[in-house]
Amino acid sequence: MLSLAFLIYALSFSSAARGAAPAPPKIDFEGTCKRIAATISHASEVFFPPSTEYTVDNTHAFSSNSAASACSIEPGSEQDIGAILRIIGSTRTPFAVKSGGHASNPGFSSTAGVQISMARFRNITVNSNAGTVELGPGLTWDEVYTALESTGVTVVGGRIPSVGVGGLLLGAGYSYISSQFGLGTDNIVGIEVVLPNGTFTTVTSEDEDLWFALRGGMNNFGIVTKFTLKSHPQGQIWGGTLLYSPDQLDTFNQAFSKFTRNNDTKAAAVGELTYASGAVSPAIPAVSNDVSTRSFADFVLSTNSTNPPPSLRGSYNGIPVTQYTPAILNVLENQTLFWGNKLTPLDANVQVNAAMEPFNSGVFSHGSGSAFPPDRSHVLFPGLFEYVWSSASLDNTMTQSLRESSDAVHAAALAEGQNVADAAPYINYALFDTPVELLYGANLPRLRAIKKQTDPEDVMGLAGGFKV
Repeated sequence: MLSLAFLIYALSFSSAARGAAPAPPKIDFEGTCKRIAATISHASEVFFPPSTEYTVDNTHAFSSNSAASACSIEPGSEQDIGAILRIIGSTRTPFAVKSGGHASNPGFSSTAGVQISMARFRNITVNSNAGTVELGPGLTWDEVYTALESTGVTVVGGRIPSVGVGGLLLGAGYSYISSQFGLGTDNIVGIEVVLPNGTFTTVTSEDEDLWFALRGGMNNFGIVTKFTLKSHPQGQIWGGTLLYSPDQLDTFNQAFSKFTRNNDTKAAAVGELTYASGAVSPAIPAVSNDVSTRSFADFVLSTNSTNPPPSLRGSYNGIPVTQYTPAILNVLENQTLFWGNKLTPLDANVQVNAAMEPFNSGVFSHGSGSAFPPDRSHVLFPGLFEYVWSSASLDNTMTQSLRESSDAVHAAALAEGQNVADAAPYINYALFDTPVELLYGANLPRLRAIKKQTDPEDVMGLAGGFKV
C-alpha cells in the first residue's frame, strides 16, 4: 500500500616480486587518541568505548553511517580543535566531524579513526541590535527553534528537527522559509572556523575566497565553530501534517502540482510518498490532519515522529527537477510502488519514501555566489528518494535501487524538456558516489584552487565526504 504525507570493507595483498613498493606504515589510531588527550585542555575530553559519551558521539541517524571509532573527542575550544587538527595532520589519522549526525552516506561524518563531536559548541546568542543569531554547530534545529520561540525571531534553518546546524549550513541548507529569504548559506553573515593548519579565523564577505568556499563547500576547508545568521521576524504559523489514503493520489498530484506553480513566497510544503513494509506504518494513522495555528517550533517538532529509528540502515539520493508536473509526480508514485513491492520481501523493515520539495522560482536570488549551488540562474527543487532497511547484506541492492529510481525521474524530467541535464542534486541529499564535477559544476576549479591554498597538506582530505 502507498501512503501519502503532505507536510506544510580492506583486502591485503603481499608480493614476493623484487622491487615491490613497501606497504604504507600502519597508523596507530589509539596512539593518536592518547596524544590528543595529553595535549588538549580541560575544556575538551577524549572518550573510549564503552563509555556513554563515546556511544553517543558515534551514533548517527542511520546505523549504516555509524562506525566504531578508536576514540571520540568533544572539543570545547577553538584552540583545542587547532591542536587536534595539527596532531591528526602530522600522524595522517583518518577522522570525522559530527554535528547532528544526520548524513546518510557512510564515512561522511563517521570513521574508524578519530571521531570529533561538536556537541560542546552549542551557543545560541540573539543580537537584536544587529539582527543576527549566533549558533554553535553542535546544535540541532529543534533546539534552535525552541530557544528562539520566545524571542519573536527565527533563522533560515533545517526542516527536520534532528538535523545538525553544521551539516545543513555547510551544505547550503533549504528551509521552510527559503522562498522568502533564500538558502541557509545566503543568510550567513559570519563564520568562525579552525583552518586545516590549526589556526582560528573569522570569515566574512570581505574574505572573498573562503567566504565563497565555506558556504556550500562542506567539510573541505576546516572545522566551523560558530555561524552568525541573519534573524527574521517570526510569529505564529498555520501548518501541520496531512495524511492521505492512496485512493486520493490522482487528486493530490493535481493539487500539489498546482501549488508548486503559485510562487507564493510565504507558503511552503513537502509532499511525501511512503511505502513501508507493504502497508502504512502502524504508528501513523491512515488519514489524519493536525494543521492548526501554532508556533514554528511546535510545527517542526511535530514532524519528528516520521524519522526512522537509528538502529536501521538508510540512504538518500537527490532528484532535482524544475517543476513537479502531474507526469513527474506519477513517475515518483510508480517508482515508490515498484521498489516498495520489489524490496519489501527482502527485509521486513524496508521503507521506500519519495519527497517532493517545491520552492519559489526566486529561491536562488537571495544570495551571492557560493560553492553551492553551482548555478543560480534557475530554480531546482531538491527532492529525494529515501530508502530504509535493516540488513547490511542489502546495502548494495538498496544503493543500486536508489540510483535506478532516481534515474527514472531524471529521464522523465528530461523527456518533458526540463533543464536538468547537468542539474546538481542538493548536496546534502546526494548519494556518496555522486561526482563532485556534477555537484559543483563550474565552481569546482575555483574550489580546488582555494583548497590547495588553504589546505596544502590535505588534512581535511583525511575526513570523508565530497572531496574537492
